[in-house]
This record gives sequence, C-alpha cells and structure tokens, in this order.
Amino acid sequence: MENDPGLAAVILAAGQGTRMKSDIAKVLHTVCGKSMIQHVIDATRPLSPERTILVVGYQAEAVKKEVKGDGIEFAIQSERLGTGHAVLQAEALLARFSGTVMVLTGDTPMLRSGTLNSLYDHHRREKASATVLSAVLDDARGYGRIIRDDLGGVLKIVEEKDATDEEKKVREINSGIFCFKGNELFSALHKVGRGNAQKEYYLTDVIGILRGSGKKAAVYLCGDRREVIGINSIEQLKDAERLMKKDG
Repeated sequence: MENDPGLAAVILAAGQGTRMKSDIAKVLHTVCGKSMIQHVIDATRPLSPERTILVVGYQAEAVKKEVKGDGIEFAIQSERLGTGHAVLQAEALLARFSGTVMVLTGDTPMLRSGTLNSLYDHHRREKASATVLSAVLDDARGYGRIIRDDLGGVLKIVEEKDATDEEKKVREINSGIFCFKGNELFSALHKVGRGNAQKEYYLTDVIGILRGSGKKAAVYLCGDRREVIGINSIEQLKDAERLMKKDG
C-alpha cells in the first residue's frame, strides 16, 4: 500500500504462566518441538517487520537465549503490572518509529502469518488508529469481550472481571493481538489507569481512549478461532500439539 511507514512487532513474553504448573517460563514450553515464542516470531517473519521487540520478564535470560541470534531486541518488564504496562516498556526502543506497531502475545503458537498479514492490511485499509484481531467462541469465559458500536466498529473491549452480565453474553473475544499507529499508541498508553478489578494497566483501555479522542478503532475477525487461543495449561498445550500435527 502507498505511504506505508513500516511495521514493528512487539511480542509480550514476560509472564510466568502459573497455571502451567511448571518453573519454565510459559513461552518456553514447546509445541511440536518448537517453543511457543519461536512459533509466534516465525509467524511474523513473512511480514518483514523492521523491528521485532520481545518484552521479557520472568526468566528473561532463558527467553533471550531461546531466540538468540534472530536480530531481536528486548525490553524488560521487571514488574508485571498488566498488558498496557508491558507494551510501554518498548516505548524507548520505538521513540523514532512512526509506522504500525503490531502487538502479539507469546503464547499463541497456532497463529498463522496469513492471518497477521490480513490484520495488517485491514488496519491500513481502514486507516484506523487501532485494530484488534477478534474471534467468536462458543464459550467466551475468561476472555475480554469486543463491544461494537452501531456501525460495527469496536466501541471498547471489556475484561470479563469488569463486564456486566449483558456484556458477558457477547461471544466475540479479544485475541490480545492488535495493530496500532505507533505514535498514537504510546500517547494513549500514558493515559491508561488501574481502576479495574485486577488493578492493572490494560492495553485494551487504549481502544476507549482513542475512541474518546475521535480516533477510529477497527476489528478484524479471525476466520479460524484456534489460531488465537492462548495456551494457559498443560492440557491446552497438548491440545495445540494434537491440532498442529493434524493440520500438518
């Protein structure tokens, strides 16, 4: 597309993953012989991002070693204060970057490059300040919900712990994967507060902040919901491996 100022990928990989019941950092668990974080990095490669930044925290040195030699940069999240706080750790590295920032999570090993490319294209075509990758689940429990406006755009994303009973009926969920206009992302992140059930800085609050300042927020619906399912347990890890082997 014309006037494409480039792409930076920011991959969130700081969490411990306590539900994995393991001392190993969550993103270092393997699926089909490859760590989850490597699967995600590999999914971004065909998009040729100018910068790839991993936000690391728990077992940071082990995660760095896993992806050593890949030309990847690292930002440290020493305190885990939420997804918004995690992305803020990459601000200094992207101070002079004016393109699109794609935020991904390191625990989605089934993510495909084609889906990321479609998300990126949709974001630019819509000329949006933010675009969220969504999916529709039969059982949306545990996920943030996409609340759309009358025109089909995203009005806000509400975390389940903060959702009303009506909002919890929504089956369209936030995958945790976004495209943002970089300069607008960090400006909005500095306005995010912690007035929520988990007392964390939510990246999802950026959507409402941008909408409140007259900016456009868009949604791209993922065709295969399996791609965006985050791995939070050994059982889910085994399911992902079974599905990946089945798909070849």
